[in-house]
Amino acid sequence: MPGTSRRPPLTRMRVLVPVLVVLVLIIVAGVSTRLYTDLLFYRSVDFSNVFKTVVFTRILLFGLFGAVMAIAVGTNIVLAYRLRPPSDLSAEQQSLERYRVAIEPYMLPVLLAVSAVFGLLAGLSASSRWRTWLLWINREPFGEVDAQFHRDISYYTFTYPFQRFLLAFLLTAVLLSLLVAVLTHYLFGGIRLQSPRDRVAPAAKAHISVLLGLLALLKAWAYYLDRFGLVFSSRGVATGASYTDVHAVLPAKLILLFISLACAVLFIYNIFQRGWTLPLLGAGILVLSSVVIGGIYPAIVQQFQVKPNEASREEPYITRNIGATRSAYGIQDVEPVSYPASTDAKAKEIAADTGTVPNIRLLDPSKMSPTFQQLQQMRSYYGFPQTLDVDRYTTTENGKPKTQDYVVSVRELNQAGLSDDQRNWINEHLTYTHGRGFVTAPSNTADGGRPDFNQSDLPERGDLGVKESRIYFGEMSPEYSIVGTRQAEIDGPGPGDTQLTTSYDGDGGVSIGSSFRRALFALRFGEPNIVLSSDITSDSRILYERNPRDRVSKVAPWLTLDGDPYPAVVDGRVTWILDGYTTSDAYPYSARVTFGDVTADSVTAQSRNRTQQPENKVNYIRNSVKATVDAYNGTVTLYAWDEQDPVLRTWMKAFPDTVRPKSQISDSLKEHLRYPEDLFKVQRDLIGSYHVDNARDFYSQEDFWEVSKSPDDTGKPQPPFYVYSQLPGRAEPSYNLTSPLISARSSKLAAYMAVSMDPDNYGQFTLLQLPRGATINGPVQVHDAIEANADVASKLTLWRGQGSQTIEGNLLTLPVANGLLYVEPYYVQARGSTGYPTLQGVAAAFGDGIGFGSTLADALNDLFGAGAGDSAAGAGTSAAPPTTGESGTGSGAGAGTGTTTPGGGDLASAVAAAESAYQAGEDALAKSPPDFAAYGKAQQDLQAALDRLRALTPSTTAPPTSAPPTAAPSAGATGGAATPGASAPPGTGAASSPPAAVSPSPSPG
Repeated sequence: MPGTSRRPPLTRMRVLVPVLVVLVLIIVAGVSTRLYTDLLFYRSVDFSNVFKTVVFTRILLFGLFGAVMAIAVGTNIVLAYRLRPPSDLSAEQQSLERYRVAIEPYMLPVLLAVSAVFGLLAGLSASSRWRTWLLWINREPFGEVDAQFHRDISYYTFTYPFQRFLLAFLLTAVLLSLLVAVLTHYLFGGIRLQSPRDRVAPAAKAHISVLLGLLALLKAWAYYLDRFGLVFSSRGVATGASYTDVHAVLPAKLILLFISLACAVLFIYNIFQRGWTLPLLGAGILVLSSVVIGGIYPAIVQQFQVKPNEASREEPYITRNIGATRSAYGIQDVEPVSYPASTDAKAKEIAADTGTVPNIRLLDPSKMSPTFQQLQQMRSYYGFPQTLDVDRYTTTENGKPKTQDYVVSVRELNQAGLSDDQRNWINEHLTYTHGRGFVTAPSNTADGGRPDFNQSDLPERGDLGVKESRIYFGEMSPEYSIVGTRQAEIDGPGPGDTQLTTSYDGDGGVSIGSSFRRALFALRFGEPNIVLSSDITSDSRILYERNPRDRVSKVAPWLTLDGDPYPAVVDGRVTWILDGYTTSDAYPYSARVTFGDVTADSVTAQSRNRTQQPENKVNYIRNSVKATVDAYNGTVTLYAWDEQDPVLRTWMKAFPDTVRPKSQISDSLKEHLRYPEDLFKVQRDLIGSYHVDNARDFYSQEDFWEVSKSPDDTGKPQPPFYVYSQLPGRAEPSYNLTSPLISARSSKLAAYMAVSMDPDNYGQFTLLQLPRGATINGPVQVHDAIEANADVASKLTLWRGQGSQTIEGNLLTLPVANGLLYVEPYYVQARGSTGYPTLQGVAAAFGDGIGFGSTLADALNDLFGAGAGDSAAGAGTSAAPPTTGESGTGSGAGAGTGTTTPGGGDLASAVAAAESAYQAGEDALAKSPPDFAAYGKAQQDLQAALDRLRALTPSTTAPPTSAPPTAAPSAGATGGAATPGASAPPGTGAASSPPAAVSPSPSPG
């Protein structure tokens, strides 16, 4: 209706304004709280410089680029408005008049709003590029030049990415300026689409021409930068500028650059001309040239000059790629060494190996977590990660130092184990605050099928010198805990099954004594009890950001971290050790890999505590930093490991005093530094191709290798394995990260790759190349052959009964006796929630021979003959031996019998004895409660009967039984304390050995 105001009612405005104000205050309060509590975290770990540098840089980029964008857009709106022609009475202008009338009274607010929106978006986008900015500002030279343009590598890794970012920003700014200028000119009459002549006013024409000229100049700069981008081209056989790129694309970019400059001149010159003929002609020529010169011509060269002679044409460029890739990934010094790969060995050769065979790992850290959980959990609120770790320690044995590898883990807090009536805020955040205990077991032996723990239990016992084992910072720690309160902290069981308590006296975390800080953290975690609780005192501290990986990632956001932090005892304290990588995707001529794809394997696919790497491309990587996190105080320390890395030097310049020099790494810490898995995975993937250093051979791909699939059903690559072994040509055993490689064409074993991590030869690679004519089975084939072996299959059939299942452990490949020895442990687990894997058998393969036994020594004797397992005596399970001796199951070349004469009797008598023993075992299990002693005796009788059957029947015939025996279930846990009661499966004799005692007691709280 005429005279009716279109403004919203006053009452609506009165409601809307307070709502908007409250919304803004909530956002500001949330952001401010997060920033300030983050600052407190950085101060608590003495890395506040990192926080300040990142925040200042982001504010700087936000303000600088946001202001430039806002000024560019706003200036062009103002220019277009001021250059508007007098209004006319045409129909087109009359239809636009109502919009002009509506906008002009609010022209300043509209101008500021539009400029602010574009500036805000540009500033937010630019602030996210703080890494690009810092790398450019603090760039350090590589001291190496690329093969095509002879520029220092630092130009491509630091300067070129910033130039591309700056170009993209300027192109966006000019395009947006052109857009708002055209809209403003149209709205205010500078552009009249329906006018019969002079559709664009002279002033508008000049304005638009200048903007188009700027676009042409920026396009010329883009062509200039494109020339250097050719060193990342994927057009040819290998990454980098190919023959076509150098001889066709590179000249084309130069021609297009000059055409773009000419177009810029034509656009500017067009200001003084009528019409748009010249600039349109120039733009047409540029588009046509980019299609013909930049697209069609290179395609012709590639099709008719390169493809018919690709091997010779691309040879120099493949050579560039090989050299750059090997340098970028740190594998330039890795050279294959011929290895005979014998398929036959004598028992005395195996027995003489005292460096590798006695140290063969039989406890798989990816399978042992349930075993550690059942035997060492102690309380329901403790737990172990899904995948354990391995490390080496030097202990004293018979007065002499002995170094070997161990399966290790920490007993962490697992609040999922609290009962429902224990789940309250006080228990979860003030009482149950930490884990306790460092647990280790030698990886090459077992006690009755179970780990032979040498550091274990609560109260703790062990010989590793652990002085402080409370775990306040770990992979399973809750989001936050408040310590130093009036509530006592549960500290696990003490002597005589007493319950211990403690109060945190470290300096980790942040003081939360003041009301202001309590309010801040109440907002951050959305928990009012932090403010209301009377248990929090002036001495209380809040622990947050507790995962070691998260802590290091926060203080060093420029690092890519390895997916597997691991704990170690360093100077009596439990310390998390992490490997940090500096990476780049801008190393010229180097092959790019997808980091997440290359580092994924069968363990990372199934483990919750192994971090999957991001799916970003990299073509340069260095293990530049070793980081540690104290499990009690949360102290984070960064050490420079590769001090020659230019990327690390650049980041250290950007964040001074955050990374300590390598010289400050203590000897006790060096003893536990490992070669990182993710780096090794990337390097082994590339070595599969880049061990070939001849361009012609590389082109043919005839001798390429690849990583074997894991023998399990995941379909993922087999993970590398840490093993303590003696490599060929070495005088003594060392700690190595190893992996077999198979031929990319036949799946046969092609090479064996290992890298040492002993302090004296850390990072030294050994690459054993098998003869091309060798037909050594790969890991998957060996595993299938083991399972297909008749005697092994009969044993596994017994174990895979209704009450139990088998779990295959890590299939290790080891260079022994000038050949490759495969060893695979087998675990048996009772079905049910309380079952856990116990080592019950070991398979060994060499050439075509297969051996199997209850211990490694038995398996070697079975495979090579009596005496072969002498050096492995003590390795494997110490289950009670069969009463009548073990029969050999060896098959193939080099396999011996290793048998003793079993008891007599005819076939029918042996079958009857087996059935009787089996039924006695079933009857023992059927009792309530089950009679495990009788069950163990029955299994010994069954084993004796089976041994008699082996002596009376051919070795390829499985002994008959009426039904597969059933493994005994584990005894249940009482009050959260796991009491192992799983007796060993039939035939092992392990059931007669009593399990380690674990005193059950009710959980407090």
